[in-house]
Amino acid sequence: MNRYITTTLPYVNGDPHLGFALEIVQADVLARAWRARGDQVFFNTGSDEHGQKIAEKAEQNGEDVQAYVDRYAAEFKKLKDTLNLSNDSFVRTTDQSHIEAAQEIWRRCDQAGNIYEKSYTGMYCVGCEAFKTERELDESGHCLLHSTLELQELSEKNYFFALSKYQDRLKEYLSQPGVIVPEWRREEALAFVEHGLEDFSISRESARLSWGVPVPGDDSQVMYVWFDALPSYISVLGFPEDVAGNFNTFWGNGATLQMAGKDQVRFQSIMWQAMLMSAQIKNTDAVFYHGFINSGGQRMSKSTGNVISPYELVAKYGIDATRYMLLRHVHPVDDSDVTWERLDEWYTANLVNGLGNLVARIMKLAEDNLDAPIEMSAQEPDEAFQHKLDAFAFDEAMDYVFEMIAECDAVMTDRAPFKKVKGEDESIRAEGKQDIALLASHLAKIAAHLAVAMPTTSETILRAVQENKKPENLFPRLA
Repeated sequence: MNRYITTTLPYVNGDPHLGFALEIVQADVLARAWRARGDQVFFNTGSDEHGQKIAEKAEQNGEDVQAYVDRYAAEFKKLKDTLNLSNDSFVRTTDQSHIEAAQEIWRRCDQAGNIYEKSYTGMYCVGCEAFKTERELDESGHCLLHSTLELQELSEKNYFFALSKYQDRLKEYLSQPGVIVPEWRREEALAFVEHGLEDFSISRESARLSWGVPVPGDDSQVMYVWFDALPSYISVLGFPEDVAGNFNTFWGNGATLQMAGKDQVRFQSIMWQAMLMSAQIKNTDAVFYHGFINSGGQRMSKSTGNVISPYELVAKYGIDATRYMLLRHVHPVDDSDVTWERLDEWYTANLVNGLGNLVARIMKLAEDNLDAPIEMSAQEPDEAFQHKLDAFAFDEAMDYVFEMIAECDAVMTDRAPFKKVKGEDESIRAEGKQDIALLASHLAKIAAHLAVAMPTTSETILRAVQENKKPENLFPRLA
C-alpha cells in the first residue's frame, strides 16, 4: 500500500515545543511501522513561515524577515536528528515550489467560482491570524484559544472563499467514520458544520502585510496564511506538475493521514477539505488529533515559565528515552500533565530500573554462561501490538511492550537462573542455561517491538543478543 503521512507545519515564531515533538514522534512511529510491513511511505513535515505574527516577530527582533524564518526553520529541521526521525521531506512555505502550488490552488478555486472580493469589518485574533465569529469567543469577548490577547477590529477589502457552498459536501465527508480520530472530534467537527458555515477571508492587504504569497493577478493582496500553508501537504509531493509522480502515487492513489493538535479541527478538517473539494482534489482520508501537553496544571507558555523543550529532554534523558516518555506517558488524544519530577520518575522507574536493568542482567548471564549466541529467527511484532498502533493507541502499544518486560522479570525471579548456573548438579546448571537462552530470546522479541518507538535501543538489544555480550548501560542514572 502507498501511504502518505504529514504533521502540521509549526509556525516559526518561536522554538520547537513539546506538543509538536509529541506529534512528530507519533507520526514517525506510524511511518516506521508501515515501512516495516512493506508499505511504501512518504512522511512529511516542515515549517509555516508567512503571516502577521512572523512579520511582527522579525520586526521586534530587528531582523530581516527572511533571515528570521531561515533561522527558526533550521531549528525545526534539527528535530530530525534530535528525535531520530525518519521523515522523507521538510517543506517550507517560502519554497518557490510551494508558492507556485499555493497560487495554483487559488486559481482552481477561483475558476470554480468560489473566490470573490468584498469589504469586511470583523474582530481579528492575531494569535490565530483569523477573524472570529461570536461563537468562537468566550464570555469576555476573547478568542477561546488566545484568551490573553485583545481582538483587533479590522476593516478591509479582501478576497473571500465561499466555504458556505460546501456545507452539504462537508457534512457528507465528515459523516464517514474514520475521517477524524478520535471519533468524538469527528462529531465535534460535524456539529460545527451543521450549525452553519460562513465564508472566510483568504487575503490581506499587502500595504498592511507584505510578508505572504502574492494573490495571483492582484499584487495589492497577499494570501491569508492558512490558505497559503495548507497546500503544503500536496506541494511537497510535486503538485501541480507532479514530475516525479509522488502526488499521484501518495495522494491520488495512496492512503493519506494528517497529524494535528486538537485546536486544528476547523482548519484541517473543514477549511482544507473544502479547498480540496473546490480545487477538485481528493480529500484527506483521515486526520488524527492529539491533545495538549500541560505542565503543573497549566498550559505551557513562556509567560508562566513552564515550557519544556524537546531539546532539553534529549539533553537530559537521551533520544530514545524522550521518545518513550512522549509515547507512553502522554495520552494520545487527551491533555496530559508533564513536569520534570514526573519525567525523572518515569525515566528512573521504567527505563533505568526496568528495561535497562533487565537487559544488563540477562546479557551478563548470557555472556558468562552461554558458549555461543542463541539462534535467532526473524522477529515480527505481535498483531495485538500492531492493532494498537493502527488505532493510534501509542500509550497502550508501549504498555504492551512493558508487559513483556515485566514477564521477563517474573521469569528471572521465579526460575532464578543466576542461582541454577552456580549449582553443583550438572542438570540444574543446564536448566539454568536453558532459562538464560529463553530470556535472551525474549529480549530479541522485545527489541522487535521497540524498533518503531525506540529504534536505537532496539538495535542495541538485538546486537547484544547476536553477539552474546552485555551492552553498555542503556539508560544512565540521573546525576
